[in-house]
Amino acid sequence: MSSGDHGYGGDQTRTRLPEGSAGDAYGSGRRPGGRPSRSLITVVGVVVLLVAAIAFANRGGGNGGNGGVDGNGGAPQARQTAPTGERPVTGSEAGIASGFPKTEQGAESAAANYAVALASADILKPDRRQELVEQLFVPSRAASLKTQFDKAYSKSFLDKLGLDENGDAEEGMTYVSRTAPVGTKVTDFGNDKSRVEVWCTGVFGTAGVGSTNPVVNDWFTMTLDLQWTNGDWKTVNFSQKDGPAPVNSDRKASDADEIAKAVEEYGGFTYAR
Repeated sequence: MSSGDHGYGGDQTRTRLPEGSAGDAYGSGRRPGGRPSRSLITVVGVVVLLVAAIAFANRGGGNGGNGGVDGNGGAPQARQTAPTGERPVTGSEAGIASGFPKTEQGAESAAANYAVALASADILKPDRRQELVEQLFVPSRAASLKTQFDKAYSKSFLDKLGLDENGDAEEGMTYVSRTAPVGTKVTDFGNDKSRVEVWCTGVFGTAGVGSTNPVVNDWFTMTLDLQWTNGDWKTVNFSQKDGPAPVNSDRKASDADEIAKAVEEYGGFTYAR
């Protein structure tokens, strides 16, 4: 569950309770409309050209967006945060992308996809959990982590979420656990190992009339320790912390039926750096 801390082993799994929304700290006034003047169009055109030039220059940072040093041998250039647009993988196992390249970018792409899987509703289902653990983790850790996951997602834990022992919601209810990576950052890389932080947002809870665990949004950062194993990146350990979180907007919340319908109709993605 991505609404709590899951550092295996040792960190305590917890359930996030709904919190009150903050006010709009940025203001919400709409600027008056009108036909743009010719001078305004000219200014916008210049800005667009400047942005395009900057983006083109940044693509030359070297190492596929991993930064580099300037031509005079000076300080390292700032690392690019823009996506590369390169296809991450061509394979898939247990519904999860696989076959990531042995590069920093490959490690980031792997971490992003693994974070989504670790925070999915499938991790709460015993049968599906076995597949996920075998796909996401190094073989030497899979067995012990399977035991720890089973213990963390116990019947009492699932009861709090309104789920049965198989991780399914009762009739008329839809359990939601959907995560989207916002960005990734490599904090360590080398010797067949990598540590990657994945900044995420997501929606979690049970949609349905009378739900005691309503669907809420969350922001968190998952840190994954990866190891190059059998031609792919696999997870050794992972942990999670809250934030960084933006100020909540004053947008009206959707009803339970609309949320449940969205989960059924909108599919997920393969994520790449």
